[in-house]
Amino acid sequence: MTGDTITAVQYGIGPIGQRVVEVAAERGIEFVGAIDIDPEKVGEDLGTVADLSESLGVTVTDDPDEALGPDPDVVFHTTISAIDSIGRQVEAAVAAGADVVSTTEELAYPWYHHPDAAADLDELANEHGATVLGTGINPGFAMDTFPAVLTAPCQTVDSVAVTRVQDAGVRRGPLQAKVGAGLSVERWEREIATKAGHVGLPESIAMLAGALGWELDDIEASIEPVVAETPVETGHASVASGEAAGIHQVGTGIVGGEPAIELDLRMYVGAESPRDRVRISGTPDLEVTVDGGFHGDVTTPAVVVNAVPRVLEAEAGLATMIDLPTPRYTHLR
Repeated sequence: MTGDTITAVQYGIGPIGQRVVEVAAERGIEFVGAIDIDPEKVGEDLGTVADLSESLGVTVTDDPDEALGPDPDVVFHTTISAIDSIGRQVEAAVAAGADVVSTTEELAYPWYHHPDAAADLDELANEHGATVLGTGINPGFAMDTFPAVLTAPCQTVDSVAVTRVQDAGVRRGPLQAKVGAGLSVERWEREIATKAGHVGLPESIAMLAGALGWELDDIEASIEPVVAETPVETGHASVASGEAAGIHQVGTGIVGGEPAIELDLRMYVGAESPRDRVRISGTPDLEVTVDGGFHGDVTTPAVVVNAVPRVLEAEAGLATMIDLPTPRYTHLR
């Protein structure tokens, strides 16, 4: 840190990266570097690329060593979803002495499905005295950390069910394409179902099980299209009646031979009554509903930036949201 100022590098300046820059800059974090491979962004000011009202005095480069030269406190990493593909990017960041907060979905809790990659990143982070965290709104909070925190007043917990309904029509264009809005059902089955839809549901199940001290027997998953009953126009997609409007994805964590965790995600354009609801069966039973739900494009950068103080204070290694102190907003200025 420079005095009380946290310095940062933005690694990846897509839609989510741009929003992270906006939120972090508003909170007083000073950007000292920016990395992206898009030739239309390289050479531009980070503030311009992030569509801010003023420049940040930082030039976007495709050279990680150049951007990381000022030895930032933290790197905001917002590139791709797969943990197996980010090793060199994270290695460059921690080798520069920076902690990393990443939106790579498989990094949120990689120990269940990607133990080897998780062990490698943990060793790398420890070697450089850095902390690496994967987080966001989902995975990272809505369907894992949030329900885990809600179990605090419970004497016993038998099962946890989380329902997340998101109107993809008010989200960014790439997400609408990701859920297959506007595709025929046949094309949706070929192009979306085979990619497993939303990435991160198994990580959320494994994180929640880990938080509760449950040993998973298995994780079961299903995915199907939500078919539009009426036409929907979003500005990014045109969905006719009978076409796919998005996804309905369910993940189930089996503990002791029985379903103990159920995560039900519905993300489609035109969704009615968006919400995030957690039901805990135990002593006592609890049910909490967030009307309107957590808007992913708003809350993801908030979770990322709010994690920074905890990450900077954490021990070295690969961390998860349930390893760190209670997540919360912290005034940074």
